[in-house]
Order: sequence, then structure tokens, then C-alpha cells
Amino acid sequence: MAVLNIVTNIKEDGNNITAKVCGEIDAYTAPKLREAFRPYSDKKHIKIIVDLSEVSYMDSTGLGVFVGLFKSTRANDSSLYLNGLSARLQRLFDITGLADIMEVNKEVEGGV
Repeated sequence: MAVLNIVTNIKEDGNNITAKVCGEIDAYTAPKLREAFRPYSDKKHIKIIVDLSEVSYMDSTGLGVFVGLFKSTRANDSSLYLNGLSARLQRLFDITGLADIMEVNKEVEGGV
């Protein structure tokens, strides 16, 4: 049995959702992360702020989680902000072109 090396702390305050993700986001942990965000994916007019400052690794499955969340927030007139990206994560979003369409920031703002 694989150990899921990820911790997600999500707080809801009205229409503001703040989440702190810690650990690695890969093929094994991405489903757990996707499930953590599922309750918010269909809500309308919310703001989701995700602090990734303690994410040590992310692969394409992790990117897929955030692309899916981004699409659902856009479809529901909501917004998604990814904050606290390390240089490595920022580069991943840059080279895939996702940094051009998603709100990504190296600084942590409105964190948990």
C-alpha cells in the first residue's frame, strides 16, 4: 500500500476558500487532492486561494488537478489563485503555458 505524502488544510469563510497543500503532488496523491477540492468545484461566485509554498514536488497529474479546478471555477463565475510557488513549480506552470492563463504567484497571499 502506497503512503499518500500530502496534507491539505482547507478553510471556508463565506465565499472565500483558503487551502494549504503540503507534500508531493503526483499520480498517487493527486486523487486525494482532487477529492479535497471536489466540494468547491461546482460552487458559484467563490474565491479559492491555494498556498503551495510547502509543496516539494508536482508532476503532470498535479497540474491536471489544478487545470480541472480552474475550469470549474471559470464555468461557475468563481476564481482560483495559486500562491507560494517555488521556483521549480513556477517553472512548471511557465513551461506548460498555464502561468499565462491562471493566477499564479510566488508570494503567499491570503494563506491559511
